[in-house]
Amino acid sequence: MAVLLLGEVTDGALNMDSTAKAVTACAPLGDVTILCCGAACVDAAKEAATISGVSKVLCAEDALYGHRLAEPVAALMVSLAGDYSHIVAPATTDAKNILPRVAALLDVMVISDVSGIVDADTFERPIYAGNAIQTVKSGDATKVVSIRTAAFAVAETGGSASVESIATAEDPGLSEWIEDKVAESDRPDLTSAGIVVSGGRGVGSEENFAIVEKLADKLGAAVGASRAAVDSGYAPNDWQVGQTGKVVAPALYIAIGISGAIQHLAGMKDSKIIVAINKDEEAPIFQVADYGLVADLFTAVPELESKL
Repeated sequence: MAVLLLGEVTDGALNMDSTAKAVTACAPLGDVTILCCGAACVDAAKEAATISGVSKVLCAEDALYGHRLAEPVAALMVSLAGDYSHIVAPATTDAKNILPRVAALLDVMVISDVSGIVDADTFERPIYAGNAIQTVKSGDATKVVSIRTAAFAVAETGGSASVESIATAEDPGLSEWIEDKVAESDRPDLTSAGIVVSGGRGVGSEENFAIVEKLADKLGAAVGASRAAVDSGYAPNDWQVGQTGKVVAPALYIAIGISGAIQHLAGMKDSKIIVAINKDEEAPIFQVADYGLVADLFTAVPELESKL
């Protein structure tokens, strides 16, 4: 058996955290080959080659892959699929865009958000907002799988896999890049941050969200938000944590003014330490919190921030 793993490459840089966690997940499935593609991806491929457990890295460097269009990458992966029993990627925005296309072109199922691998044909994935684990057994010749990286440890570095440049696949011509609009931030990436500070509907307004941001900046943390806060316009969409947002598992998760709806808990309950601040002592968030503070956030959070 052999695994083709799509490396997470953005603007020529490898997302080492998500890629290395995916390597840990699929290591039991056989030899792991990482595919890096982009307008510039040589450096990313060299970095991927240092991940322990990687046998080879394929580098497809071409302008065709420069703007993260799903169709050209899916065509490339399908052109390589014959040599692999498993096609895998971290369950990120890019992979959720690419893997269903790969599966459709191969006429197989896609097994998404895998949190456990039983054997080469059998996988575990959370359902019902994480309240149950579904075991899926596939009889497809090629398994197409996305990995919920929060469930796995980061693979160690120190490897020295070979890096091979490969030719580009044919451009399907189904989409074209127009422009990118990227939000710049000095804060850590939400999905890989060691500390996350999130605000909910209880924060009350976009202006009041500055309280959450100040605490996050003092801790060197990423900022998150509940769906209620995002839907109310208090925070941008890319801050959303939960079943329909991003799944995080930081060392420390601080939930401010978040009641703890099941959809939000599905995105953060694997955090190592959970701290909740809410004035409602019956809020569901306290059922999963390691430390809970029943207090007015407008008093407690500025006091906490001032003492750090």
